[in-house]
Amino acid sequence: MKRVGIWAVYAIGALSIGYLALYAYAMFTRPNLVPGEPIQIFRKPDAPKYS
Repeated sequence: MKRVGIWAVYAIGALSIGYLALYAYAMFTRPNLVPGEPIQIFRKPDAPKYS
C-alpha cells in the first residue's frame, strides 16, 4: 500500500510538471494582441450564413 502511495505522488508530480510545461509553451507561443487591431477570424468561403 505504501508503494502505491509513492507511485501516486510521482504520477501527480509528473502531471503537474507537464501542465506547467504546456502552460509555459502556450505563454511563449501565443500571438501578441494589440489594442485597436482587428482580430482575424478565418472562415471557409462556402460556409453557410445563418443570419
